Amino acid sequence: MNENIKPILEGIFQTGPFPSLLGGYCPACRRKYFPAPAVCPRCLMTVRSVPLSREGVIYSFTIIRTKPPFGLPQPYAVGYVDLVDDNLRVIGLLDHEKLDRLSVGREVTLSVAPIGLDRSGQPCLRYFFTTKERGGGI
Repeated sequence: MNENIKPILEGIFQTGPFPSLLGGYCPACRRKYFPAPAVCPRCLMTVRSVPLSREGVIYSFTIIRTKPPFGLPQPYAVGYVDLVDDNLRVIGLLDHEKLDRLSVGREVTLSVAPIGLDRSGQPCLRYFFTTKERGGGI
């Protein structure tokens, strides 16, 4: 991955061979959040940054076929993904190269790659979820 390409927003994910979203954890409430708030919205305690699970299940999604913003591929998909290990539902892009494999309940894994442009028109890294292969090579 090109190290000169910056994330779309600093502090929401980490890159590397096993990328992950960076969430917040409140030790008092024992709850996780994404994106991480400065304080817990329930008890106002300071949250600490924690990596979230890379694995999830599609809860809901939509494929958008109109002209995309910020140089995103056309068409592209956005969905809610349940990070089961974290008891957390997050929203994100879904793999534009596997739109035909999307379905509610499908297992997905987090990826990070250069997709689209940032607000200044430069290529940027974005997180997205890609479908896991099922037995039989779907």
